[in-house]
Amino acid sequence: MIIAALALAGVFVALYLTLYKVGAIGKLTCSIGGCERVNTSQWATFLGAPVAMWGLVFYVTTFVIAYVGTLPRFEDRAIISWILLLMSATGVVFSGWLTYLELFVIDAICQYCVGSAVIVTLVFLVSVSEWWSVRRRA
Repeated sequence: MIIAALALAGVFVALYLTLYKVGAIGKLTCSIGGCERVNTSQWATFLGAPVAMWGLVFYVTTFVIAYVGTLPRFEDRAIISWILLLMSATGVVFSGWLTYLELFVIDAICQYCVGSAVIVTLVFLVSVSEWWSVRRRA
């Protein structure tokens, strides 16, 4: 449930950024001022789609898998924990790359991107804990 709740928070962050990127929101509300610069940079697109949209897909998928993992039929299945662990590890690596780009290439910070990086890191840490717990019970 913790992973599902974190993923849901990530959905809202990624949805906000995706709506901006596709033009549904005219301006980002950003207290530190670098959000638009980051989200209009050449690095804001990955494989032809906005990075925020990839984040949205990631968080929705994570939410669904975490929710399925709470169902009695799947709650002790190691595969759910393993999938969440692999997904979140991938998310942490990707977020790390994006944070590097913000700091050293774009020279601007987006508070929403940082928030997303924190969320995915928390998902990863909880996933590690869950995976260990399921492994010990098996």
